[in-house]
Amino acid sequence: MTQGRSEAILERLHALHPRLIDLSLNRMWGVLAALGHPERRLPPVIHVAGTNGKGSTCAFLRAIAEAAGLRVHVFTSPHLVRFAERIRLAGELVSETALSDAFELAERVNAGAPITIFEITTAAAFWLFAEVPADLLILEVGLGGRYDATNVIDTPVATAITSLSMDHMEFLGDTLAAIAFEKAGIIKPGVPCATALHAPDAAAVVAEVAAAQDAPVLARGSAWSAEPHNGGMRYRDARATLDLPAPALPGPHQFENAGIAITALRAWDPPWLTQVEIARGIASATWPARLQRLHGALAHMLPPGWELWLDGGHNAGAGQALAGHLPAWRDRPLHLVVGMKKGKASGEFLHPLLGLADAIYAVAEPGQHLAMPVEDIVAASGGVAQAGPRIADALARIAGPPGRVLICGSLYLAGEVLKDDAQTAPLALA
Repeated sequence: MTQGRSEAILERLHALHPRLIDLSLNRMWGVLAALGHPERRLPPVIHVAGTNGKGSTCAFLRAIAEAAGLRVHVFTSPHLVRFAERIRLAGELVSETALSDAFELAERVNAGAPITIFEITTAAAFWLFAEVPADLLILEVGLGGRYDATNVIDTPVATAITSLSMDHMEFLGDTLAAIAFEKAGIIKPGVPCATALHAPDAAAVVAEVAAAQDAPVLARGSAWSAEPHNGGMRYRDARATLDLPAPALPGPHQFENAGIAITALRAWDPPWLTQVEIARGIASATWPARLQRLHGALAHMLPPGWELWLDGGHNAGAGQALAGHLPAWRDRPLHLVVGMKKGKASGEFLHPLLGLADAIYAVAEPGQHLAMPVEDIVAASGGVAQAGPRIADALARIAGPPGRVLICGSLYLAGEVLKDDAQTAPLALA
Protein backbone atom coordinates (compact mmCIF):
# COMPACT_ATOMS: atom_id res chain seq x y z
CA MET A 1 0.00 0.00 0.00
CA THR A 2 1.16 3.54 -0.58
CA GLN A 3 1.11 6.41 1.83
CA GLY A 4 -1.51 8.04 -0.37
CA ARG A 5 -4.28 5.78 0.95
CA SER A 6 -4.18 7.13 4.51
CA GLU A 7 -3.77 10.69 3.25
CA ALA A 8 -6.88 10.32 1.08
CA ILE A 9 -8.87 9.04 4.04
CA LEU A 10 -7.64 11.93 6.20
CA GLU A 11 -8.88 14.37 3.59
CA ARG A 12 -12.34 12.82 3.81
CA LEU A 13 -12.27 12.83 7.60
CA HIS A 14 -11.42 16.52 7.67
CA ALA A 15 -14.77 17.22 6.06
CA LEU A 16 -16.79 15.63 8.89
CA HIS A 17 -16.62 18.73 11.11
CA PRO A 18 -16.37 22.38 10.06
CA ARG A 19 -13.97 23.27 12.86
CA LEU A 20 -10.50 21.82 13.36
CA ILE A 21 -10.80 22.06 17.15
CA ASP A 22 -14.05 21.78 19.11
CA LEU A 23 -13.29 20.49 22.58
CA SER A 24 -15.90 17.99 23.77
CA LEU A 25 -16.08 14.32 24.74
CA ASN A 26 -19.58 13.55 23.45
CA ARG A 27 -18.49 12.81 19.88
CA MET A 28 -15.66 10.62 21.18
CA TRP A 29 -17.99 8.56 23.32
CA GLY A 30 -20.19 7.97 20.30
CA VAL A 31 -17.48 6.71 17.96
CA LEU A 32 -15.79 4.67 20.70
CA ALA A 33 -19.09 2.92 21.46
CA ALA A 34 -19.46 2.13 17.77
CA LEU A 35 -15.93 0.68 17.79
CA GLY A 36 -16.75 -1.60 20.74
CA HIS A 37 -15.14 0.60 23.40
CA PRO A 38 -11.45 -0.01 22.68
CA GLU A 39 -10.57 2.47 25.45
CA ARG A 40 -11.64 -0.24 27.92
CA ARG A 41 -9.23 -2.83 26.46
CA LEU A 42 -5.92 -1.00 26.72
CA PRO A 43 -2.69 -1.89 28.53
CA PRO A 44 -1.71 0.25 31.55
CA VAL A 45 -1.80 3.94 30.58
CA ILE A 46 0.32 6.93 31.59
CA HIS A 47 -1.51 10.09 30.52
CA VAL A 48 0.59 13.22 29.89
CA ALA A 49 -0.69 16.82 29.65
CA GLY A 50 1.04 20.22 29.73
CA THR A 51 2.01 23.14 27.54
CA ASN A 52 5.68 22.40 26.92
CA GLY A 53 7.64 19.20 27.40
CA LYS A 54 4.87 16.65 26.81
CA GLY A 55 6.62 15.00 23.88
CA SER A 56 10.00 14.92 25.61
CA THR A 57 8.45 13.44 28.75
CA CYS A 58 6.76 10.77 26.62
CA ALA A 59 10.12 10.07 24.97
CA PHE A 60 11.76 9.50 28.37
CA LEU A 61 8.87 7.29 29.50
CA ARG A 62 9.12 5.20 26.38
CA ALA A 63 12.92 4.89 26.55
CA ILE A 64 12.87 3.74 30.18
CA ALA A 65 10.13 1.18 29.57
CA GLU A 66 11.79 -0.15 26.43
CA ALA A 67 15.12 -0.38 28.29
CA ALA A 68 13.30 -2.87 30.52
CA GLY A 69 12.16 -4.87 27.50
CA LEU A 70 8.53 -3.74 27.52
CA ARG A 71 6.33 -3.50 24.46
CA VAL A 72 5.23 0.13 24.46
CA HIS A 73 2.39 1.87 22.61
CA VAL A 74 2.82 5.64 22.17
CA PHE A 75 0.35 8.29 21.01
CA THR A 76 1.71 11.81 20.39
CA SER A 77 0.83 14.86 18.30
CA PRO A 78 1.33 16.66 16.06
CA HIS A 79 3.45 14.82 13.52
CA LEU A 80 6.36 16.45 11.73
CA VAL A 81 6.66 14.63 8.40
CA ARG A 82 3.84 12.08 8.20
CA PHE A 83 0.87 11.08 10.30
CA ALA A 84 2.24 7.64 11.22
CA GLU A 85 4.70 9.33 13.61
CA ARG A 86 1.78 9.83 16.00
CA ILE A 87 1.13 6.13 16.60
CA ARG A 88 3.67 3.58 17.78
CA LEU A 89 2.43 0.01 18.25
CA ALA A 90 4.44 -2.21 20.61
CA GLY A 91 7.60 -0.31 19.73
CA GLU A 92 7.10 0.12 15.98
CA LEU A 93 5.56 2.93 13.99
CA VAL A 94 2.15 1.96 12.69
CA SER A 95 2.25 0.59 9.16
CA GLU A 96 0.49 2.36 6.31
CA THR A 97 -1.87 -0.62 5.87
CA ALA A 98 -2.80 -0.82 9.57
CA LEU A 99 -3.26 2.94 9.79
CA SER A 100 -5.47 3.09 6.71
CA ASP A 101 -7.54 0.11 7.86
CA ALA A 102 -8.12 1.75 11.26
CA PHE A 103 -9.08 5.05 9.65
CA GLU A 104 -11.56 3.32 7.34
CA LEU A 105 -13.10 1.37 10.22
CA ALA A 106 -13.55 4.52 12.30
CA GLU A 107 -14.96 6.35 9.29
CA ARG A 108 -17.43 3.51 8.60
CA VAL A 109 -18.76 3.16 12.15
CA ASN A 110 -18.97 6.94 12.59
CA ALA A 111 -21.37 6.91 9.63
CA GLY A 112 -20.89 10.52 8.63
CA ALA A 113 -21.64 12.01 12.06
CA PRO A 114 -19.91 15.33 12.86
CA ILE A 115 -16.54 14.69 14.49
CA THR A 116 -13.22 16.56 14.47
CA ILE A 117 -10.19 15.13 12.73
CA PHE A 118 -8.30 14.73 16.03
CA GLU A 119 -11.22 12.91 17.63
CA ILE A 120 -11.74 10.34 14.90
CA THR A 121 -8.01 9.68 14.44
CA THR A 122 -7.64 9.31 18.23
CA ALA A 123 -10.49 6.80 18.21
CA ALA A 124 -8.74 4.90 15.42
CA ALA A 125 -5.54 4.91 17.45
CA PHE A 126 -7.34 3.51 20.50
CA TRP A 127 -8.72 0.71 18.35
CA LEU A 128 -5.18 -0.12 17.17
CA PHE A 129 -3.84 0.01 20.74
CA ALA A 130 -6.57 -2.40 21.88
CA GLU A 131 -5.93 -4.84 19.03
CA VAL A 132 -2.12 -5.08 19.40
CA PRO A 133 -0.80 -6.55 22.70
CA ALA A 134 1.54 -4.30 24.69
CA ASP A 135 2.69 -3.69 28.26
CA LEU A 136 2.22 0.08 28.45
CA LEU A 137 0.48 2.92 26.58
CA ILE A 138 2.02 6.39 26.81
CA LEU A 139 -0.79 8.77 25.92
CA GLU A 140 -0.13 12.43 25.15
CA VAL A 141 -2.94 14.97 25.38
CA GLY A 142 -3.62 16.84 22.15
CA LEU A 143 -4.92 20.14 23.57
CA GLY A 144 -5.84 21.07 27.12
CA GLY A 145 -6.91 17.94 28.98
CA ARG A 146 -10.40 18.12 30.47
CA TYR A 147 -12.21 17.91 27.12
CA ASP A 148 -9.37 16.53 25.04
CA ALA A 149 -10.22 13.47 22.96
CA THR A 150 -7.68 11.37 24.86
CA ASN A 151 -9.43 11.99 28.19
CA VAL A 152 -11.67 8.95 28.00
CA ILE A 153 -9.38 6.73 30.06
CA ASP A 154 -11.01 5.76 33.37
CA THR A 155 -8.01 4.72 35.44
CA PRO A 156 -4.50 5.34 34.16
CA VAL A 157 -1.68 4.05 36.33
CA ALA A 158 -0.28 7.59 36.55
CA THR A 159 -0.79 11.02 35.07
CA ALA A 160 1.69 13.83 34.43
CA ILE A 161 1.42 17.58 33.89
CA THR A 162 4.51 19.15 32.39
CA SER A 163 5.47 22.83 32.22
CA LEU A 164 2.58 25.28 31.83
CA SER A 165 2.58 28.58 29.95
CA MET A 166 0.24 30.78 27.94
CA ASP A 167 -0.78 29.02 24.73
CA HIS A 168 -4.05 28.19 22.95
CA MET A 169 -5.77 30.84 25.07
CA GLU A 170 -8.75 30.93 22.71
CA PHE A 171 -9.62 27.39 23.84
CA LEU A 172 -8.15 27.11 27.35
CA GLY A 173 -8.53 30.54 28.93
CA ASP A 174 -6.44 33.68 29.22
CA THR A 175 -4.86 33.09 32.62
CA LEU A 176 -2.35 30.50 33.76
CA ALA A 177 -4.82 29.34 36.42
CA ALA A 178 -7.50 28.73 33.79
CA ILE A 179 -5.05 26.79 31.62
CA ALA A 180 -3.94 24.75 34.65
CA PHE A 181 -7.58 23.86 35.36
CA GLU A 182 -8.01 22.48 31.84
CA LYS A 183 -4.75 20.50 32.01
CA ALA A 184 -5.65 19.12 35.44
CA GLY A 185 -8.76 17.61 33.92
CA ILE A 186 -6.77 14.43 33.21
CA ILE A 187 -6.35 13.75 36.96
CA LYS A 188 -8.37 10.69 37.96
CA PRO A 189 -9.61 9.47 41.37
CA GLY A 190 -6.78 8.09 43.45
CA VAL A 191 -4.27 8.15 40.57
CA PRO A 192 -0.93 9.86 41.33
CA CYS A 193 -0.02 12.89 39.20
CA ALA A 194 3.63 13.86 38.62
CA THR A 195 4.06 17.55 37.85
CA ALA A 196 6.61 20.15 36.91
CA LEU A 197 7.43 23.08 39.18
CA HIS A 198 4.44 25.25 38.32
CA ALA A 199 3.83 28.91 39.15
CA PRO A 200 1.98 29.27 42.48
CA ASP A 201 -1.43 30.10 40.98
CA ALA A 202 -1.26 27.17 38.56
CA ALA A 203 0.05 24.80 41.24
CA ALA A 204 -2.81 25.79 43.53
CA VAL A 205 -5.37 24.94 40.86
CA VAL A 206 -3.77 21.55 40.15
CA ALA A 207 -3.67 20.79 43.88
CA GLU A 208 -7.34 21.74 44.28
CA VAL A 209 -8.46 19.54 41.38
CA ALA A 210 -6.35 16.65 42.66
CA ALA A 211 -7.69 17.00 46.22
CA ALA A 212 -11.24 16.72 44.91
CA GLN A 213 -10.20 13.45 43.24
CA ASP A 214 -8.20 12.23 46.25
CA ALA A 215 -5.23 11.97 43.88
CA PRO A 216 -1.68 12.51 45.17
CA VAL A 217 0.23 15.37 43.48
CA LEU A 218 3.96 14.69 43.14
CA ALA A 219 5.35 18.12 42.30
CA ARG A 220 8.91 19.05 41.49
CA GLY A 221 10.42 20.95 44.38
CA SER A 222 8.32 19.28 47.07
CA ALA A 223 7.94 15.60 46.15
CA TRP A 224 10.97 15.22 43.91
CA SER A 225 13.96 16.96 42.36
CA ALA A 226 16.17 16.38 39.34
CA GLU A 227 19.31 18.46 39.01
CA PRO A 228 22.68 18.37 37.22
CA HIS A 229 25.29 16.56 39.30
CA ASN A 230 28.87 15.58 38.40
CA GLY A 231 28.15 15.57 34.68
CA GLY A 232 24.95 13.57 35.13
CA MET A 233 21.63 13.95 36.91
CA ARG A 234 20.76 13.43 40.55
CA TYR A 235 17.12 12.50 41.11
CA ARG A 236 15.62 12.55 44.60
CA ASP A 237 12.23 11.64 46.00
CA ALA A 238 10.97 10.47 49.39
CA ARG A 239 12.14 6.92 48.71
CA ALA A 240 15.60 7.24 47.21
CA THR A 241 18.40 9.28 45.68
CA LEU A 242 19.38 8.11 42.21
CA ASP A 243 22.57 9.18 40.46
CA LEU A 244 21.86 8.90 36.74
CA PRO A 245 23.36 9.90 33.39
CA ALA A 246 22.47 13.31 32.02
CA PRO A 247 19.34 13.31 29.86
CA ALA A 248 20.08 12.44 26.23
CA LEU A 249 17.88 15.33 25.07
CA PRO A 250 19.86 18.59 25.31
CA GLY A 251 18.85 21.65 27.30
CA PRO A 252 18.53 22.30 31.04
CA HIS A 253 14.72 22.02 30.80
CA GLN A 254 15.10 18.33 29.99
CA PHE A 255 16.13 17.58 33.58
CA GLU A 256 12.58 18.46 34.59
CA ASN A 257 10.99 16.42 31.79
CA ALA A 258 13.14 13.40 32.64
CA GLY A 259 12.27 13.84 36.31
CA ILE A 260 8.54 13.93 35.56
CA ALA A 261 8.87 10.66 33.63
CA ILE A 262 10.79 9.01 36.47
CA THR A 263 8.33 10.26 39.07
CA ALA A 264 5.31 8.99 37.13
CA LEU A 265 6.88 5.57 36.71
CA ARG A 266 7.95 5.35 40.36
CA ALA A 267 4.44 6.34 41.43
CA TRP A 268 3.10 3.41 39.40
CA ASP A 269 5.98 1.28 40.75
CA PRO A 270 5.92 -1.73 38.39
CA PRO A 271 8.23 -4.62 39.34
CA TRP A 272 10.44 -4.13 36.27
CA LEU A 273 11.43 -0.56 37.16
CA THR A 274 14.98 -0.37 38.56
CA GLN A 275 17.70 2.25 38.58
CA VAL A 276 19.42 0.39 35.73
CA GLU A 277 16.41 0.76 33.41
CA ILE A 278 15.93 4.38 34.41
CA ALA A 279 19.59 5.17 33.68
CA ARG A 280 19.53 3.42 30.31
CA GLY A 281 16.33 5.15 29.29
CA ILE A 282 17.39 8.64 30.34
CA ALA A 283 20.64 8.25 28.41
CA SER A 284 19.05 6.89 25.22
CA ALA A 285 15.83 8.87 24.71
CA THR A 286 15.30 10.51 21.33
CA TRP A 287 12.72 13.06 20.24
CA PRO A 288 12.89 14.92 16.92
CA ALA A 289 12.88 18.72 16.60
CA ARG A 290 13.78 19.26 20.23
CA LEU A 291 17.28 20.73 19.99
CA GLN A 292 18.04 18.16 17.31
CA ARG A 293 21.34 18.33 15.43
CA LEU A 294 20.88 18.09 11.65
CA HIS A 295 23.44 16.57 9.29
CA GLY A 296 21.72 16.51 5.89
CA ALA A 297 21.22 18.75 2.90
CA LEU A 298 20.50 21.95 4.81
CA ALA A 299 23.44 21.43 7.12
CA HIS A 300 25.71 21.05 4.10
CA MET A 301 24.73 24.55 2.98
CA LEU A 302 26.67 26.00 5.92
CA PRO A 303 30.41 26.78 5.84
CA PRO A 304 32.75 24.07 7.15
CA GLY A 305 32.69 23.66 10.90
CA TRP A 306 29.23 25.15 11.41
CA GLU A 307 26.48 23.19 13.18
CA LEU A 308 22.77 23.24 12.28
CA TRP A 309 20.17 22.61 15.00
CA LEU A 310 16.36 22.42 15.01
CA ASP A 311 13.80 23.08 17.73
CA GLY A 312 10.01 23.15 17.33
CA GLY A 313 9.25 25.22 20.46
CA HIS A 314 6.82 28.01 19.64
CA ASN A 315 5.37 29.72 22.72
CA ALA A 316 6.52 31.83 25.67
CA GLY A 317 7.56 28.83 27.75
CA ALA A 318 9.56 27.39 24.86
CA GLY A 319 11.31 30.72 24.36
CA GLN A 320 12.29 30.76 28.01
CA ALA A 321 13.51 27.16 27.82
CA LEU A 322 15.70 27.96 24.82
CA ALA A 323 16.96 31.09 26.56
CA GLY A 324 18.12 28.86 29.40
CA HIS A 325 20.17 26.77 26.99
CA LEU A 326 21.60 29.31 24.54
CA PRO A 327 24.15 30.90 26.92
CA ALA A 328 26.02 27.58 26.84
CA TRP A 329 26.38 28.09 23.08
CA ARG A 330 27.97 31.53 23.28
CA ASP A 331 31.44 30.04 22.95
CA ARG A 332 30.86 30.34 19.19
CA PRO A 333 28.86 32.60 16.86
CA LEU A 334 25.14 31.87 17.05
CA HIS A 335 22.48 32.69 14.47
CA LEU A 336 18.74 32.08 14.92
CA VAL A 337 16.38 31.35 12.01
CA VAL A 338 12.82 31.89 13.21
CA GLY A 339 9.54 30.96 11.53
CA MET A 340 6.21 30.90 13.35
CA LYS A 341 2.54 30.03 12.94
CA LYS A 342 -0.08 32.74 12.48
CA GLY A 343 -1.84 33.56 15.72
CA LYS A 344 1.07 32.64 17.96
CA ALA A 345 2.44 35.21 20.42
CA SER A 346 5.64 35.73 18.47
CA GLY A 347 6.85 38.54 20.69
CA GLU A 348 6.55 36.42 23.82
CA PHE A 349 8.54 33.64 22.16
CA LEU A 350 11.21 35.95 20.78
CA HIS A 351 11.70 38.31 23.72
CA PRO A 352 13.78 35.94 25.90
CA LEU A 353 16.02 35.17 22.91
CA LEU A 354 16.89 38.72 21.92
CA GLY A 355 20.47 39.50 22.79
CA LEU A 356 21.48 35.84 22.88
CA ALA A 357 22.35 35.55 19.16
CA ASP A 358 24.64 37.38 16.76
CA ALA A 359 21.89 37.51 14.13
CA ILE A 360 18.21 36.59 13.84
CA TYR A 361 16.52 35.84 10.52
CA ALA A 362 12.74 35.74 10.04
CA VAL A 363 11.52 33.14 7.55
CA ALA A 364 8.38 31.59 6.08
CA GLU A 365 8.62 28.44 3.98
CA PRO A 366 6.19 27.81 1.07
CA GLY A 367 4.91 24.51 2.49
CA GLN A 368 4.68 25.74 6.08
CA HIS A 369 1.12 25.49 7.41
CA LEU A 370 -0.34 28.89 8.37
CA ALA A 371 3.09 30.53 8.25
CA MET A 372 3.31 33.93 9.92
CA PRO A 373 4.41 36.62 7.46
CA VAL A 374 8.09 37.46 7.69
CA GLU A 375 7.38 41.14 8.30
CA ASP A 376 5.25 40.25 11.35
CA ILE A 377 8.11 38.29 12.89
CA VAL A 378 10.50 41.18 12.22
CA ALA A 379 8.05 43.56 13.90
CA ALA A 380 7.65 41.24 16.90
CA SER A 381 11.43 41.26 17.35
CA GLY A 382 11.40 45.05 17.56
CA GLY A 383 13.27 45.22 14.28
CA VAL A 384 16.15 43.07 15.53
CA ALA A 385 15.40 40.24 13.09
CA GLN A 386 16.07 40.64 9.40
CA ALA A 387 14.09 39.01 6.62
CA GLY A 388 15.38 35.65 5.44
CA PRO A 389 12.98 35.39 3.80
CA ARG A 390 13.53 31.65 3.24
CA ILE A 391 15.71 29.30 5.27
CA ALA A 392 18.00 28.72 2.29
CA ASP A 393 18.44 32.48 1.91
CA ALA A 394 19.38 32.87 5.56
CA LEU A 395 21.84 29.97 5.50
CA ALA A 396 23.47 31.34 2.35
CA ARG A 397 24.37 34.58 4.17
CA ILE A 398 26.23 32.90 6.99
CA ALA A 399 30.00 33.18 6.98
CA GLY A 400 32.87 33.62 9.40
CA PRO A 401 34.45 31.41 12.04
CA PRO A 402 32.59 28.16 12.81
CA GLY A 403 29.42 28.68 14.79
CA ARG A 404 25.90 27.36 15.24
CA VAL A 405 22.55 27.98 13.56
CA LEU A 406 19.30 27.18 15.36
CA ILE A 407 16.07 26.98 13.33
CA CYS A 408 13.13 27.43 15.69
CA GLY A 409 9.66 28.83 16.30
CA SER A 410 7.21 26.28 14.90
CA LEU A 411 6.61 22.55 14.72
CA TYR A 412 5.14 23.09 11.26
CA LEU A 413 8.37 24.78 10.22
CA ALA A 414 10.29 21.90 11.80
CA GLY A 415 8.42 19.43 9.62
CA GLU A 416 9.37 21.36 6.49
CA VAL A 417 12.98 21.52 7.66
CA LEU A 418 13.14 17.77 8.18
CA LYS A 419 11.76 17.23 4.68
CA ASP A 420 14.27 19.64 3.17
CA ASP A 421 17.18 18.26 5.14
CA ALA A 422 16.31 14.90 3.54
CA GLN A 423 19.12 12.85 5.02
CA THR A 424 17.85 13.47 8.53
CA ALA A 425 14.12 13.15 7.82
CA PRO A 426 14.02 9.55 9.15
CA LEU A 427 14.98 10.95 12.56
CA ALA A 428 11.48 12.39 12.74
CA LEU A 429 10.27 8.82 12.97
CA ALA A 430 12.68 7.67 15.69
